[in-house]
Amino acid sequence: MMDFLKRMMDWALEKEAEAAKGCHAKPEDIDKQIKMIEEKREALRKRFEEEDAQFSHILTKLHHIKAESLKCHTKEN
Repeated sequence: MMDFLKRMMDWALEKEAEAAKGCHAKPEDIDKQIKMIEEKREALRKRFEEEDAQFSHILTKLHHIKAESLKCHTKEN
């Protein structure tokens, strides 16, 4: 599915490039598209950073739990 969407986007961008070469694309419209994509990219980046921070938090806790667990197993041996 993602491959299909990528091909459609590439096709649309090719048509947009052809329109620009033929002076049929308004720079203002392209600016709007650029702004929209930059905003979506920034939102995605922010979401990634938030989720990555959550994973880091969980991993830190798990490493601490493992360290505590190892203390018990070391005492038993």
